Amino acid sequence: MNTSSPILLFDSGVGGLTVLAELRKLMPKAPVIYAADMAGLPYGSKSEAEVAARVAGLLGRMAERYNPRLICIACNTASTIALGMVREVLETPIVGTVPAIKPAAQMTKTGTIGLLGTEATVRQGYVDDLQREFATGKKLLRYGANGLVALGEKKLRGESVSVDEVAKAASGLILQAGGENLDTVVLACTHFPLLQDELQEAFGKDVTFVDGSKGIARRIAHLLEGDSFAFWSRSFAVTTGELEDFRRLAPAFEQHGIKSLKRF
Repeated sequence: MNTSSPILLFDSGVGGLTVLAELRKLMPKAPVIYAADMAGLPYGSKSEAEVAARVAGLLGRMAERYNPRLICIACNTASTIALGMVREVLETPIVGTVPAIKPAAQMTKTGTIGLLGTEATVRQGYVDDLQREFATGKKLLRYGANGLVALGEKKLRGESVSVDEVAKAASGLILQAGGENLDTVVLACTHFPLLQDELQEAFGKDVTFVDGSKGIARRIAHLLEGDSFAFWSRSFAVTTGELEDFRRLAPAFEQHGIKSLKRF
C-alpha cells in the first residue's frame, strides 16, 4: 500500500466532519479525502432506490479515481440503505455509519430512547434489527427530522441558527406518546452533532445525546492499525455541487487540515 494512499470519507454534505474530527484525534497524520455529495443533498427525502444508485455510482467512480485504502460512508442514510450493495461491488474495505442504539440502550435510566435521524433512516429495517438486538425491553421513539440537516449545513457556513428553529425541527420526537420519559437520544445523522448545543437547550439538561462518530473513528483506526502513513500535503475535499458555495465552508475544513476544495 502506498503510504500516501488516502482514506476516503464520504457524506451527502458536511455532517461527516463530525467523524473527521474524531478520526484526526486518533490518526492525525492519515491522508484523507473528504467527498461531499452536495448535488444530491438531502438524502433523507429520497427513495431507497435513488440513494442506493447514487451512492454506489459515486463511490465506484471515486474509488477508481483516488484508489483509497479505506472508504468510510459517514452518513447514516447512505449506510443503512447502500452499505451492503457497495461492499458487494468494491474491493476496498468500507466502514459504514449506523445508529448508536446499542450504547443508548446501555445508558438509558427510564428505558425510553429517542432516535433522531432523517426520514429515510428511521424507516429502515436495519433500525428494526438494531432495536431487536440491542434494545429489547426498551421503548424506542423515532422521528425523521430532515430539517436539521439544512440547519447543520447553515451553521457550518457561519450563519445564525436559533434554538427555536432546531427545537421546531426536532419537536416531533418528544411530542410522541411517551416522549416525556425520554432521557437518551441517538443522533442518527452525522449532521446532527453539529447542532448538539442547540438540541441540548431545546430538550433540556436531563437528556443525554449519543452519536457514532467516536466509534466510527475507532473502527477505522483498528482496521488500519499497522499501516504506514505519509501526510498527504495535497489533501483536499471534493463536492458534486457548486464550488463557489462549497468554498463558503473553507473555515470548517481548515480546522481539520483540509485547505483545498475542488469539484468532483
